[in-house]
Amino acid sequence: MAHATVKRAERRIGILVGREWSWPPAFIDEVNGRQAGVTADFILLGAQPLDHLSGYDVVIDRISHEVPFYRTWLKQAALQGVKVINNPFMWTADDKFFGANLAEANGIRSPKTIVLPNKAYVPGIKPDESLRNLIYPLDWQAVVQHVGLPCILKDAHGGGWRDVYVCHSLDELLHYYDHSGLLTMIVQEFIEWQHFVRCICIGRKHVMPIKYDPKERTYHVGDDFLPMGLRQQIIDESLHLVRALGYDMNSVEWAVRDGVPYAIDFMNPAPDFDLNSLTPTYFEWAVKTMADVSIDLALAPKVAPRPTAADLFAGNA
Repeated sequence: MAHATVKRAERRIGILVGREWSWPPAFIDEVNGRQAGVTADFILLGAQPLDHLSGYDVVIDRISHEVPFYRTWLKQAALQGVKVINNPFMWTADDKFFGANLAEANGIRSPKTIVLPNKAYVPGIKPDESLRNLIYPLDWQAVVQHVGLPCILKDAHGGGWRDVYVCHSLDELLHYYDHSGLLTMIVQEFIEWQHFVRCICIGRKHVMPIKYDPKERTYHVGDDFLPMGLRQQIIDESLHLVRALGYDMNSVEWAVRDGVPYAIDFMNPAPDFDLNSLTPTYFEWAVKTMADVSIDLALAPKVAPRPTAADLFAGNA
């Protein structure tokens, strides 16, 4: 008896995730339920040879910042023409000091920011021999005079509000800096805000501004918390930032002081998609919008980039 041959969908979307429990299955169900000629599933990886083909048209990366093996594999996939959200080459190169410079270069307000030399180094570094280009001791009075007090000390490569400290005095700033270890820290002006907005940005064209309480880590549903002109400015400048960064998935945080929005954090290429925190309203938006964007990318012609840094950094543009 002959068995019917099941034709596999021509296009595939794969996801790399960590401990997330709500968004991944909802996204997979959303994509597969649309019957658009595209399927989505979890990627499974083992030891990967040079000639391994991923089998995917689009990969959504939510965890490679915590698992370096995934980042290494994603670069191989991108070299083969897989559309990776987010581009692993850009994400590897990004940091919060670069982001602040990029914002200012594009006419977007950012808090006054200073990058600091590391407090500590790997054992092979001998401070009296290896760090001859560094000025020591630092002029901490000049640092505080530039950014003001209180100020924010944060990891230049961190996310998820880890290693972020509000410092109300020079002594407090020095205390947290002295405990920063191998991290490269930045110190920023503290913006006394009247509105705090977290924007979820998807596909370099969709932005959802959300009222957010950073102290309680809570989202508030509603779209009337900002004047219309200010809301549109935040949307437009968020799009400007993610396009400049080359991110197809990101969140941008804005502190609004005296009607002026300041981009205070936008190195969030794996933004919060959790149902419990994001609320059902914005969770559903994130699921459906990411499905729209990734299906469109999967159905677009697959063109392998030339093996040059310029093409690989361009990502899905």
